[in-house]
Amino acid sequence: MADAYIVAAKRTAGGRRGGALAEWHPGDLGAQVLNALIDTTGVDPAAIEDVIMGCVSQAGEQAQQIGRTAVLASRLPQSVPAVTIDRQCGSSQQSLQFAAQAVMSGTQDLVIAAGVESMTRCPMGINARAGKLFEVPTDPTPASVKEKYGIKHFSQFVGAEMIAKKHGHTKEQLDAFSVESHKRGAAATQAGLFADEIVAIKGRDAEGNEVMHDKDEGIRYDASMEGMAKLKILMDDGIMTAANASQICDGASGVLVASEAAIKAHGLTPLARIHNLTVTAGDPVIMLEEPLFATDRALQRAGMKIDDIDLYEVNEAFAPVPLAWLKHLGADPSKLNVNGGAIALGHPLGASGTKLMTTLVHALRARGKKYGLQTMCEGGGIANVTIIEAL
Repeated sequence: MADAYIVAAKRTAGGRRGGALAEWHPGDLGAQVLNALIDTTGVDPAAIEDVIMGCVSQAGEQAQQIGRTAVLASRLPQSVPAVTIDRQCGSSQQSLQFAAQAVMSGTQDLVIAAGVESMTRCPMGINARAGKLFEVPTDPTPASVKEKYGIKHFSQFVGAEMIAKKHGHTKEQLDAFSVESHKRGAAATQAGLFADEIVAIKGRDAEGNEVMHDKDEGIRYDASMEGMAKLKILMDDGIMTAANASQICDGASGVLVASEAAIKAHGLTPLARIHNLTVTAGDPVIMLEEPLFATDRALQRAGMKIDDIDLYEVNEAFAPVPLAWLKHLGADPSKLNVNGGAIALGHPLGASGTKLMTTLVHALRARGKKYGLQTMCEGGGIANVTIIEAL
């Protein structure tokens, strides 16, 4: 089977809900990343054979095939096709895996995998609520499934609490993890470690002035345990707060995946080789725990051990998820989310997959490391794992 390579990886800086990126139509936001991938590589835009875009809230301005909208808003020619996919929070990670599979199969040579989510303009759950406009049922889960699992509804918040309880996490542990995420994000930003991966675009500051948005807006540079302790518990008898959960975020991201033939034909420089692609599914009630078991399978299939991996990106949907992952794998915390995670940098749902991959690729190369692993918990109890080899 042929190899697939990442030859460019870019993302916007995260924008807080109602913040710097609030005025951007998601189609235009996604287009900025598509343009940046072309500008970075100098590849002929007409040579791109497909754009696979992840997006979760496919309603409102993100309806009607946002991937195609982004292509039409970009400098790519109209001859470039696109498709939009939804694997919940792993949507653009799955975009990458589909793109890699296309290249590895020999079907295509140059494919962009990307993601976009404006959580300001298309709030989470907007597609499930749309039926209220027409006075039709809006619950996406049929009674048969609820009865099968003995629940009233599926909830990521319940799942996070279940993981914390199962793995013995305390609120203090969750808050400490969150503080560390902010500290790492702040340190990376101040050291300029995101400079090569971020696409700087125009935004608005808190006073409404036009600014160049090139830094993740959600980082709390003064994060402390005392500050975390003041936030309200989200559920009765729970330990989760907004402080130890990912931040609502606007953003876009993408990577350009190429075959060896395309690299030679277009004079491209490979940044990383796709080493393993895995997706698994498990318990939809606890929902967010599947990255643990998906990673087990990915490592087994790759013939690797966790100690062979130099850096990990595990999405910080909620602090219990990466903490449980570390415990289950016996992994080294110093290798995890080394530049901060979604608790500090934001989680723009459908854009988070290629966002994390972008950060992983650049972090591996900046540190002279070899193997990186990315995994994401996803609604429905699904998880993707992607292992790459930096070049």
